[in-house]
Amino acid sequence: MPNNYPRQPILLVDDEDSWLVSFKTTLRSKGIGNVVTENDSSKLLSILDSQQFCAVAIDLMMPNFSGEELIPQIAARHPNIPILVISGLNQVKSAVNCMRLGAFDFIVKTEERDTLIAAVRHAIELFELRQENTSLRERFFKKELDHPEYFGNIITENKEMRSIFQYIEVIAETSRPVLITGESGVGKELVARAVHNASGRTGEFVALNIAGLDDNVVADTLFGHTKGAYTGATNARVGLVEKAKNGTLFLDEIGDLSSTSQTKLLRLLQEHEYLPLGSDMAKRSSARIVAATHQNLNELQECGQFRRDLFYRLRGHLLHIPPLRERREDIAPLITHFLQEAEISFEKKFSANAPELADYLSQYPFPGNIRELQNIILDCAGTCTDGIMDTARVQRLLTHSYDYQPESFETPLPDASVTFGATLPTLKEVRAALIDEALTRTNNNQSSAAQLVGVTRQAISKYVREK
Repeated sequence: MPNNYPRQPILLVDDEDSWLVSFKTTLRSKGIGNVVTENDSSKLLSILDSQQFCAVAIDLMMPNFSGEELIPQIAARHPNIPILVISGLNQVKSAVNCMRLGAFDFIVKTEERDTLIAAVRHAIELFELRQENTSLRERFFKKELDHPEYFGNIITENKEMRSIFQYIEVIAETSRPVLITGESGVGKELVARAVHNASGRTGEFVALNIAGLDDNVVADTLFGHTKGAYTGATNARVGLVEKAKNGTLFLDEIGDLSSTSQTKLLRLLQEHEYLPLGSDMAKRSSARIVAATHQNLNELQECGQFRRDLFYRLRGHLLHIPPLRERREDIAPLITHFLQEAEISFEKKFSANAPELADYLSQYPFPGNIRELQNIILDCAGTCTDGIMDTARVQRLLTHSYDYQPESFETPLPDASVTFGATLPTLKEVRAALIDEALTRTNNNQSSAAQLVGVTRQAISKYVREK
């Protein structure tokens, strides 16, 4: 975490200056650097009134005012601030009484420092959740976005997408991870970039697509390596986690992550620490993790392919992006946008009736979603010599590429039949023919092809590599 984490500071109050210095140093070493200390309990309430804090940790026994005396006053005047009570002794009766008075947690100074750090982090998360809930209630009936410029690259007129934008504005400034789900091609990376833009983070947006990467490549790419870490490592390499310092690390296709790599990512999320390959010195991470997947992580958990603890860590905030077939009102503006892209790409003007094309495509299921629509428009533009893009041209492309009825997408396709010659093909031959046909129909979109034939994307990817 950066030295200004959390966004609102933590207030430590104790009459022992040595303990304040020690605990503040420990917090800073764990990435929690925005800390204010005070050794006079009589000043506590005025300090809390003067600025916003995300948590307050107070000693149980102090001159002037004890912790037990201050708890009800803090709770009454600042109900959203979690109160941590610190004591030199493990006193059960005092702990119970403090909790009844309104304390969030009771910490014993002699406990392991990791336990103290965990309590502080939990308090920060609670404060952020309370802020989010308050902000969501305030925005519930609000029509306008506070910062529409954060979402300028996402073309949409859909109400559900607008609700997602409002939610992003609420949660963007928190440090908790974000999990984005949705089918391939719906624009998950654009949404991740919007989260980063709205966060106010000073670092970069760094993206990595995990699909097809083995454990060693994932570890080296994310965490980097030291010189001599392995054969061929002639120079040290900085990983993407470090490149995303004070920024956002976007991990796409997180569902493809292997069990070994999941364990390493879990440590990064829990401890905000990582080990470059070849190093025994842990480094601190200040990157906010945003992950995305088109897969059903609940199903992967059930079959033991995805860790439950990692899933719950990743879904600090959950965003589900609806497919294009559920956002029909977006087809026309997207067509207009992609036509403008085509004009720049091909350096020529195109004439098209976007509403007419959108109406024609309104019944098409778009298995490849927005990415597929973009490819359709650019493919048409590439073969359009007269500059006129009409439904007939789109119809010919779809009929040729996807074997759909040209008259109307509402007309169901006839049941396909499978015929065999005198010599039966092998299962391997049938499998190859089926996958090749699926890839042809989806313009080599592996995720869409996988959906068509009912297998995983990894199976399609493996077939293509071995072909």
